[in-house]
Amino acid sequence: MPGIERPVRYTDDGVLGVVTGMRARPREAVAALISGNQFDVSHAYWIVAGIAGVDPRSGAIGSAAWARWVVDGDPLYEMDEREIPDDWAWGLYALGTHEPRIKGSAAGSSGMVWKLDPGLVAWAYDLTRDLPLADNDNLRAARRGYPSEPEAQKAPHVMLGDALGTVRFWHGDRRTQWARDWVSLWTGGEGLFVMSDCEDQGVLDVLTIYSRQGRVDPRRVLILRTASNYTRRPDGAQPVLKAFTPGGAAAAFQAAYDTGAPVVRALVAGWSKFKTDLPGS
Repeated sequence: MPGIERPVRYTDDGVLGVVTGMRARPREAVAALISGNQFDVSHAYWIVAGIAGVDPRSGAIGSAAWARWVVDGDPLYEMDEREIPDDWAWGLYALGTHEPRIKGSAAGSSGMVWKLDPGLVAWAYDLTRDLPLADNDNLRAARRGYPSEPEAQKAPHVMLGDALGTVRFWHGDRRTQWARDWVSLWTGGEGLFVMSDCEDQGVLDVLTIYSRQGRVDPRRVLILRTASNYTRRPDGAQPVLKAFTPGGAAAAFQAAYDTGAPVVRALVAGWSKFKTDLPGS
């Protein structure tokens, strides 16, 4: 399809599969898919599945999280943190503000925060919450690096957890705390930062624009992120640019399929009802 980097796959029972690439490319692919007029997606369900960094306070690599909230972390002001005032926690702050921890706005560039349909998210979670996800020695060894975090000690599992999207690739203790605060700020304290990724904010912004024209139903969106790495270094370790776990990406890819596929199959099997009525409604 024009505007989409890789071939689009389509099954006889109505499932469309798109591998979008990373960062800004997913928003371009989604826009091309909707505007291309080859498919009527006005009743389509969108499952955005990809790997992510997980906050060890909330979970372990190999786990999967269905998001209730997605927050955009891109439109902001940035001041070099070696030059910030003494009472600032970091040099990142919202557009339309003059210091951190104040909710601003990003009119014309982003919707900033999206609350996904609670009934649909709960339905997908209930359908998959007891699924066994793969574990291995590499993942177990990585978990041992976070003895201060009880949630990081658990084996991979399916959970609820909100996503922060930034095109930039960040890592570290301070940035993880910033992510927690940023998600809490924009969701009015209702969101819990769990997964860090590069694409969800762009996809949801594009879907929102097309929904205003009646081209898509913004309620029919699910965000599934699976953890391939942690967002901060292990307890007591030296700072590193990015701490990857051997086998973490492979485990996350497998978790995305194992968790997402049952939801896709259920939507197909129940299409006579789900075309008009959302699951969980």
